[in-house]
Amino acid sequence: MDNLLKYRSEFPILDRSTYLISNSHGAMPKGVYDGLRNYADSWATRGVRAWEEGWWEMAVDVGDKIAPLIGARSGEISLHQNVTLTQAVISSCFDFRGPRNKIVMFDLEFPSVQYFYHEQTRKGARVEIVPSADDIRIDLDKFLAAIDETTLLVPISLVLFRSSFIVNAKAIIERAHKVGAHVVLDVFQGTGTIPIDVRALNVDFAVGGVLKWLCGGPGVAYLYVREDLRTKLRPALTGWIAHRRPFNFEIGPVDKRDDSFGFLNGTPHIPALYACQPGLQILNDVGIAAIREKSMRMTQRLFDAAKSQGWRVNTPENPQERAGTVSIDCPNAQAVSRELLAREILIDYRPKAGIRLSPHFYNTETECDFTISQIAEILKTGAWKKHVAEAEPALT
Repeated sequence: MDNLLKYRSEFPILDRSTYLISNSHGAMPKGVYDGLRNYADSWATRGVRAWEEGWWEMAVDVGDKIAPLIGARSGEISLHQNVTLTQAVISSCFDFRGPRNKIVMFDLEFPSVQYFYHEQTRKGARVEIVPSADDIRIDLDKFLAAIDETTLLVPISLVLFRSSFIVNAKAIIERAHKVGAHVVLDVFQGTGTIPIDVRALNVDFAVGGVLKWLCGGPGVAYLYVREDLRTKLRPALTGWIAHRRPFNFEIGPVDKRDDSFGFLNGTPHIPALYACQPGLQILNDVGIAAIREKSMRMTQRLFDAAKSQGWRVNTPENPQERAGTVSIDCPNAQAVSRELLAREILIDYRPKAGIRLSPHFYNTETECDFTISQIAEILKTGAWKKHVAEAEPALT
């Protein structure tokens, strides 16, 4: 018996679709209705007083619901609008005009992060992109060799968004620290589906968001800064929430707080902070160990079924190297993905990956089998052909 299926009733969309897209956007818990209603009630009845009755602290307090999922402690996380902004806050702590100004990234990194760091070349940064031998995994030895005494930042994803390959973050962190560089670990595709312990990894920074596996919706990203760095670093991207006495409205430089508030800036995104909490509560109730055990079982089922059909799978075969997604590159994958969506089978397509299937704790093995059978039927009947024209521009 699958005890995790008792949570299915918490997610309304599961009643009307096959939802295998949690790597892109987790299903909404019905508790979000109450969360947003609480926000509206606070605004309607308390008005400006809501700020001093909890709103002001939410950008750190809500982070305490994320902390157990990544091995952080209470008060160690600040919340922002998206991961690109967390990268910007981190980057603003450093000066790229000196001899230590290199940023090392792999070519399989999520594009938004690459775009951001390439733009830092205008401030003196040098960006080195390390190529991979294939679209599934990084070349670890080559990547480690690129991290040298001129390296300042190493932004890496723990789980690659296309292939779901789990990167050896420990080896990269150890190499970076040996030469005096800092690692920014993006755990977006890992948190909520694999065990993560940022303190055990001794990582400098960790970032991610609640949109995907945490079922928290858009508008909330999290930033973990290692304890010793919280007092040492001063973000140039700052604002009044980072100031020790914000309501004194003092002019001049910021008197930065030494805790996680010191990495915040302007007025926080209160509605999104309400909306994300039901999903975080459910994930903490379920537990990452139970989620990982079920995820490995379901992804293996999808992997084996796809291989038995003769389809290419752009995901590691070894379950220890694979997170929560299986990327199936069947013939005419983009057009097939459109037909799946038309049939209320919610998945996505990515170039160099294929159709990404991402079962979560609330999914069933029957849904996994049904999706594979539907792909086979779509290919056999040619139902994909009607989507060829609309699939011409590659989805990103």
